[in-house]
Amino acid sequence: MDSLNAQPAPTEKQPPAVLVDHLTKVFHPSLTRQKVAAVIDLSFQVGIGEVYGLIGPNGSGKSTTMKVILGLITATSGRTEVFGIDSGKVGSRRDVGFLPENPYFYKHMTGRETLEFYGKLCGIHGARLRERVPELLAMVDLESAADRSIAGYSKGMLQRIGLAQAIVHRPRLVVLDEPTAGVDPRGSRHIRDLILQMKAEGISVILSSHLLEQVQEVCDRAGVIYKGRMVLEGRLEDLTQLDQQMEYVVEGGPAGLEEKIRTLVEQEGGRLLSSGHPRTTLEKLFLEATGDRMETKETKGTRHD
Repeated sequence: MDSLNAQPAPTEKQPPAVLVDHLTKVFHPSLTRQKVAAVIDLSFQVGIGEVYGLIGPNGSGKSTTMKVILGLITATSGRTEVFGIDSGKVGSRRDVGFLPENPYFYKHMTGRETLEFYGKLCGIHGARLRERVPELLAMVDLESAADRSIAGYSKGMLQRIGLAQAIVHRPRLVVLDEPTAGVDPRGSRHIRDLILQMKAEGISVILSSHLLEQVQEVCDRAGVIYKGRMVLEGRLEDLTQLDQQMEYVVEGGPAGLEEKIRTLVEQEGGRLLSSGHPRTTLEKLFLEATGDRMETKETKGTRHD
């Protein structure tokens, strides 16, 4: 897979890729006087070269948060920045690529023509564009469908061409809203690998997904949003660690408490391969963080341990 972008090594003086500081967004529906608070006092950061997962149930405020970061809507209060530039300024979007959940393309164009079109919109022309388009088609595994009309693309193929257009201009930050929606397992794995390559090359990624296993595979940090508020946030390795439990992986020896095991294993001629805290899954954390708040008609008034 070819290089996506060459990024300078981050320094302590660099601002984060994304800063969300006490963000609140309140909507005023035109047909009612009632205010709707979509996001409430939300704060988090996405570091340079970091993959950040934003997860939550439908209507939790994920898409609203992304739209404010992208400068598509304005905040009611608080601030958002992209590489130190206020999200409301046009300059903040120069190094950003975006894939919405349901991307729309001109259906009379082919996949190749679509990438050429978006490349030109981003100021790429001539030999640079002629080299970039085949590279992108190969990255998203659409070389065989490059000259087919977009109208004949499946949902998964549309997501992959959408990802290609999001990175056509080699952005420093990529915002992905449900990038594997409708994509088959093979395509989903391909997109996962591409996200990991972006991270390896210093590209920052903010990812919204309901596929918690996918978030756990690719993200460095994650935040769980419920009813507009952050209810859980941190590094994946910290969130999934079970502090009250220990596990041991032993080769050629019995199990037990750490010091006794180490001594016993050495006496028996074995060796302690590893020890540490076992981990839970992001799915269990998500359900624990939102479960008591998400009562349905069937469960209302009923408590499950």
